Amino acid sequence: MMKASIWRLSQGNLERLLNFASPILLLLLWEACARINVIDVRFFPAPSKIFTQLLVLVESGLLWKHFYASMERLFWGFLFGGLPALVLGVSMGLNRTLRMLVEPLISATYPVPKSAILPLVLLIFGLGESSKIVMVGIGIFFPIVINAMAGVLEIHKIHFDVAQNFGAGRWQVFRTVALPGAMPLILTGVKLGIGMGLVLISIAEMMGARSGLGFMMWSAWEIMAVETMYVGLIVIAILGIVFTQLITEIENLIVPWKRGR
Repeated sequence: MMKASIWRLSQGNLERLLNFASPILLLLLWEACARINVIDVRFFPAPSKIFTQLLVLVESGLLWKHFYASMERLFWGFLFGGLPALVLGVSMGLNRTLRMLVEPLISATYPVPKSAILPLVLLIFGLGESSKIVMVGIGIFFPIVINAMAGVLEIHKIHFDVAQNFGAGRWQVFRTVALPGAMPLILTGVKLGIGMGLVLISIAEMMGARSGLGFMMWSAWEIMAVETMYVGLIVIAILGIVFTQLITEIENLIVPWKRGR
């Protein structure tokens, strides 16, 4: 039993190592190509130069200022977009009438490019924080609501029958059957939503913002500070990796039966 536990632990560490191996290998290949002039360093500077610029921005505090601004907007966007999407998606999976009413609206609005509605969002909510939060909320809303509904529909009907036979009310069915049963797909939706949120917050901050990673990259483009542009891109990429890994760890804790697939 102890050997099996050690094996599972080492296997888990190996999987985490593999998750970070491919980005590191890509950076090493990029560095080598830049040093032997295989790529144009005016547009693709060596990662070592980008890292040096990252240290400069960290020491000056400029990177932290933009980082915190983006994370705050992402948090509120996730809160205002993700929680309603979770409740609505699970409710749609439980209630056929609600699903028939709302699903066509989601099907019609989901394909609309989210970046294309930014001018409309700016017109309605102005150039302040509200428009950025709304953009993140919109991007996060659709993946979660669609996956939550699909997750509930995947639950076998017998589980609902057993709950009803034991006299469970609607809230108990929601809390003890629908939500846990749909959790694997819900967490998949959260991963997709976080990725979309990072994309949209960057786009929104390039227009009408005075802080944030998107604003930092746009300002760097205006003065052709290519290394600073790449710092913004790499920070966003690292955030994507960290958030995905964090959600995966949460998934391993609350959905243990999915582990190892």
